[in-house]
Amino acid sequence: MRIRERPSPNFGPRAAGIDMLVLHYTGMRTAAAALARLCAPASQVSAHYLVDEDGAIWRLVDEAQRAWHAGVASWRGRSDVNGASIGIELVNPGHEWGYRPFPEGQMAALEELCHDILARQPIPPRHVLAHSDVAPLRKQDPGEKFDWRRLARAGIGRFPAAPAAVPDTIAATQRLLAAIGYAVPASGSADAETTLVVTAFQRRYRPSRCDGVADVETRGLIAAVAADCGEI
Repeated sequence: MRIRERPSPNFGPRAAGIDMLVLHYTGMRTAAAALARLCAPASQVSAHYLVDEDGAIWRLVDEAQRAWHAGVASWRGRSDVNGASIGIELVNPGHEWGYRPFPEGQMAALEELCHDILARQPIPPRHVLAHSDVAPLRKQDPGEKFDWRRLARAGIGRFPAAPAAVPDTIAATQRLLAAIGYAVPASGSADAETTLVVTAFQRRYRPSRCDGVADVETRGLIAAVAADCGEI
């Protein structure tokens, strides 16, 4: 695996060990524009790696350092996601500029990069995450066209084989989402925040319909993911 170097000045020291891997899309028109932004001091954003659509991989920040990719985020009650994670940006124009599927060369390169990272870092499958998982109120990436099932088949993260027993109340659904790791209110109602969290879950596990409605299929998949994480 060949990795090109394009150092970004946007990083800081880590205060904790690495146990998360967070995947993003760039959401910009071109790879060149994304690289420029991730390496511009004024942008105050970065990632450890960028994977282009042709499979080229760029290292922007050393894994030992804290890159600035997740922003305001939370997973399993931890708010410093940047401090505990490695961030990978995938070149894709995103929902604003013509969202499209991630090509084979890009996915193959991502798999190789993830395997390399996971062989060196103690990241459990339940901590291979989407940006939208850790920031569901404000982020959509890498989105519903990203093939999480493929990554799981390659041993990167997990994907439920089938829905499980369906929780019968929104309160129970919220408890399971929280057990998985999502920052979700315990309101007992389908409020605005819960709808966004359910949408984020659907983008990853039920991409055919991402409407924020906790229907029977969605609730069954939430239960299946929670069970796979050992939470029920």
